[in-house]
Amino acid sequence: MNTDTRIELSQWLSELGVNAQPTDLSTTAIILCVCLLLAGLSYYLTQKFLVKGVNHIIKRSMVQWDDVFVSFGVFERLAKFVPVLLLDLLVPVVLTEHPLLSTIADRTFSVLLVIITIRAAYSALNAVDEISDVNKVNRRIPVKSFVQLIKLFMFIVGLIVVVSILSDQSPVYFLSGLGVATGLVMLVFRDTILGFVAGIQLAANRMVSKGDWIQMDKYGADGAVIDVTLNTVKVQNWDKTITMIPAYALVSDAFKNWQGMSESGGRRIKRAINIDISSVHFLTEQELSHLQKVNHLKGYLSQIVSEINAENANTSDNDNLVNGRHLTNLGTFRAYLQAYLDQHPKLHKDMTLMVRQLAPSGEGVPLELYIFTNDIVWANYEAIQADIFDHIFAILPEFGLRAYQKPTGNDLSALTQPVSTRT
Repeated sequence: MNTDTRIELSQWLSELGVNAQPTDLSTTAIILCVCLLLAGLSYYLTQKFLVKGVNHIIKRSMVQWDDVFVSFGVFERLAKFVPVLLLDLLVPVVLTEHPLLSTIADRTFSVLLVIITIRAAYSALNAVDEISDVNKVNRRIPVKSFVQLIKLFMFIVGLIVVVSILSDQSPVYFLSGLGVATGLVMLVFRDTILGFVAGIQLAANRMVSKGDWIQMDKYGADGAVIDVTLNTVKVQNWDKTITMIPAYALVSDAFKNWQGMSESGGRRIKRAINIDISSVHFLTEQELSHLQKVNHLKGYLSQIVSEINAENANTSDNDNLVNGRHLTNLGTFRAYLQAYLDQHPKLHKDMTLMVRQLAPSGEGVPLELYIFTNDIVWANYEAIQADIFDHIFAILPEFGLRAYQKPTGNDLSALTQPVSTRT
């Protein structure tokens, strides 16, 4: 408080009949009590009328987000600023004849003003974080990381201001000394700094947001992100366990984010069934006549048979299967699957829907389905996938095909039994 202000307050107190420059402790104590009563009265009036009025207006407003500021007590904390400011103005004047006490009181109330301001700002930032959580903004922007970053910045600034007030030095004086301690700080707080920088990168690049499904096998994480901070990312795995991943690990190591799948509305099925190569053959007339009754094949077979007959018309010795073109049970089965999947109600028709044959191996010829379900819920996705392959396994004999399966114990035991027993 400058000298002119103190003189004005001293004159004001004198006009009220109060000795503004007391010389004894009893009088000083009485005036201090009066100051405390005035501060208490100002706090009561601020809470009773100003804060209560603002909260009443907010609660009656049509929007809902401003109610969060009331629930976090932002205005109640700001109300504490009034009595402390009043004490900061009056008490040093009352203690003018006691320079040491006046200085201590002045600096103490100044520090309290800084603390009250920072705490009120923290409450407002917490309210902003809560609003973003309710409105799902944090699904697009990691608001909590930015909130923590602002809090950290305010804490550092507040700490410098408090130290400068207590030491009666300019804040610039302490800022100039930070460069000397930078090396030591980086050495001692290496992991914290790495996490801090990584958290900023995660927030700025929107690599991970709350609600994303991520998979990071190195840390045993496979589940939904429930919290993103500057230093850590909290993941709730599907078995309900919690995995804490350092923020810098998500920047330096590889991980899979399934959020794109969730937003697309389709979830991929990429699974193959191995067909026993020895069961693949050309269709006989009897088999072809049987398959022409299958609804999914009627259009395909009528068209392909006409094409084959037209090509084979110019081919001699069609009775020999080597000559001319003929339908195979595997090719017909692949066409059936394509038609079956095209009409499946649980598959996403705007995404890739393909049945393809992969390179054969010692375990048969793989027939792979590369499709997307239109339901991304895990349980529903698994049920759709299981139903499709249940149907495939059951329908194979209709095409004269067999799924490849390695010999089991029952197969080997059957080979060792006598012929009479096996028959």
